[in-house]
Amino acid sequence: MYGIARRALLWASGNRWLKERLPRYRFMQRAVRRFMPGETVADAFDAAAPLQAQHRIVSEYTKLGENLTVLTEADAVADHYLGVYDGIKERGLDGEVSVKLTQLGLDLDTEATYAHCVRLATRAAETASWFWIDMEDSSYVDRTLAIFERLRREGHERTGICVQSYLRRTPADVERLLPLGAAIRLVKGAYDEKDDIALRSRGEVDAAFVSLAVTMLRSGKGVRLGLGTHDVRLVEQIAGQAAASGIGREAFEVQMLYGIRANEQRRMAREGYRVRVLIAYGDAWYPWYVRRLAERPANVLFALRQLLP
Repeated sequence: MYGIARRALLWASGNRWLKERLPRYRFMQRAVRRFMPGETVADAFDAAAPLQAQHRIVSEYTKLGENLTVLTEADAVADHYLGVYDGIKERGLDGEVSVKLTQLGLDLDTEATYAHCVRLATRAAETASWFWIDMEDSSYVDRTLAIFERLRREGHERTGICVQSYLRRTPADVERLLPLGAAIRLVKGAYDEKDDIALRSRGEVDAAFVSLAVTMLRSGKGVRLGLGTHDVRLVEQIAGQAAASGIGREAFEVQMLYGIRANEQRRMAREGYRVRVLIAYGDAWYPWYVRRLAERPANVLFALRQLLP
């Protein structure tokens, strides 16, 4: 049942007809507010301030949107994120930025995309922040990794990359990244991939997630590891295996979305986990929101309750 629900939601996330119509409905607008405080960066900053006071909970910001079709739009996205870095500093927040490369024009011009990444990575360093590159579907992995590796080679050390445990190629990608001393966010994966590309069963994806995390923690390569999951059971399993090797909870971050398992976020922070909350904002939220439901189909019950008065 989990697999069927997940595949149905992933199909819905990419359906153009639904994307154009469902966001108009008030019940969808109410439901998405669980996962994002508003559509502007000011909304995100306002939500972050109280989080920062709660047991080392700090924030990361991402403006929703992907697969731009006009290169000048990428210029505007990059300019927006430069302003986000400045806003983080001006407000005294402990925040970082996370970006999909198709927001910066990867479908249109690789060199222009890289130039935007350089601008953002440079501003991240100037403001003592970080520039994170999100991973998209499997067709983008090679190009995304190449841009990240190029940034690291050219001295942009405050950059991070996301990898997905459900992709069969990811163990090899991690081995490729570890010598860089890279910052890596590990997530399960939220795109509809073919069987020869991605693991299908929940058990296999979870096992791969734990194995990859423990491999990175035990590598001794100085990787900054973020566990991008709301599955507390997996986090505690990884923490237990790390502890058996003499590695403490301070060696990794637990990275969760705003509004999901907030009580667990606070509990884990009190217990010595480093907790980072990702705050998304913007009006292009439909595909992102439905993929979040696919990651945890139990959230569909919450969405359905928004149908009620």
